Amino acid sequence: MNLSGPVLVSIFTYLLMLLAYRYHRKRWFHIPVMSAIVVYDLCMPFYLYATRDWYRRLIEQEEIFSMMIWTHIMLLITLYVLYALQIIAGRQLLKGDNESREDHVAQGKGILIVRALVIISAMMLVEPERQVEAVALLIGD
Repeated sequence: MNLSGPVLVSIFTYLLMLLAYRYHRKRWFHIPVMSAIVVYDLCMPFYLYATRDWYRRLIEQEEIFSMMIWTHIMLLITLYVLYALQIIAGRQLLKGDNESREDHVAQGKGILIVRALVIISAMMLVEPERQVEAVALLIGD
């Protein structure tokens, strides 16, 4: 597994998410931290699209057929759906509807599990730096 900059930031935000989950009663901390992490997770695909050569990797190297890529994408979709449900339940809680508390707690646990899996699958998909070509030139291959 390779740890790139975005993966390290994601791990840091996951630890921050665990902290905000632990201190859920401190709304002044919990709501802004969780909201910022949701925004971060929503913006990450745009950042990666802008900074990576996806055509080469997915089409030329035919990784589009990789089960790991599709697993990662499905985990991301699951995470985004859980985020939407979590936001709906959280807004109901803020309005005073305590019946949505169970949903909010269950979705929060699901988010922690799925987000950990998203980060792990991303770590498996990180393409190592292209130092192999430089080594091949040195040895004469």
